[in-house]
Amino acid sequence: MHERERHRIMLSAVQARPVVTVQEFAALTDASEATIRRDIATLALQKRLRKVRGGAEALSASPFGAVSGPSFEASQGLNAVQKRAIAREAALLCSDGDAIIINGGTTTFQMVHMLTSLRLQVLTNSFPIAGHLVKHSKCTVLTPAGAIYREQGLILSPFIDDGIAHFRARRMFLGAQGVSTHGIAEADPLLIQSEQRLMRQADEIVVMVDASKFKGRSSMIVVPLDRVGVVITDEGVADADAAMIEAAGIRLIVARSERTEGVSDVA
Repeated sequence: MHERERHRIMLSAVQARPVVTVQEFAALTDASEATIRRDIATLALQKRLRKVRGGAEALSASPFGAVSGPSFEASQGLNAVQKRAIAREAALLCSDGDAIIINGGTTTFQMVHMLTSLRLQVLTNSFPIAGHLVKHSKCTVLTPAGAIYREQGLILSPFIDDGIAHFRARRMFLGAQGVSTHGIAEADPLLIQSEQRLMRQADEIVVMVDASKFKGRSSMIVVPLDRVGVVITDEGVADADAAMIEAAGIRLIVARSERTEGVSDVA
C-alpha cells in the first residue's frame, strides 16, 4: 500500500475512535508496526494527528465520525476478475420482483452490471450502487437516511431511525473484511452498526468475498457464521477454508472466472 493511502486510512481511523493503537493501524493497512510508528511520528509532526502512548488520536473529531479503511477507488482494482465472477453468481440468486439489500463495497458494486434487466426493489447504503442502478436499471432504489462518506461511497448514520427498519428483503448481499470460524468481520464500528441494522431486515445473508478475505484480520465480528446462508468466493479458496464453510452448514458457491470453463461449483 502506498504511503499516501496508508496515511489517509490512519487519519480516517482516528476520526472514528477515541484512540487507535499501533496494532489496529497495522491491521487496517497491512503494514508492519515499525512502519506505523514512523507514520504516526510523521503525521504528528505535520500536526494531522496527536501521538499518544501505544497509538494516536485525532486533533479534533468529526461529530459523525469517519469510516476507516481503503477508499472505494483504491479497493476497486484489487482482485477485479474474482469480484466480477463472484458478482455474477450473486446476481443469479435474484429474480424479478425480489426485494434485496446490497451493502456497500467494491465486490457488491460489481452486481449492478448484472441486474440491469431485472425489476427489483433494492435498498443499499452505497452511493455508487444507488447511482448506477438509478441510471442503468429498472430497479426501484431506496437508500437509508444518513451522511455520505465520500471516500468509501457510503451512506451511514449513527442514529437508529434511518429508515432501514421499514424495508424487508429476501436476501442481503454483503462483502467483508475477513471470514473465520468466529464469523464475518469488519474493521470499522460505524460500518458494523449500519450492517447489523440492515441484516435484521433480511431473511437470508449472502456473503461475497474473494479468497484473500479468509486471511483478513479484524477483531470485530459483524455476524456469526450460523446467521449466514450462502458464501460466494472464487477458485483461489483454500480447501481448509471451503471445509470450514461447509462444516458450518453454509451453502458454498465457488465462482469461476471468465477464463475458466463452467460457471460455478455449488457445494
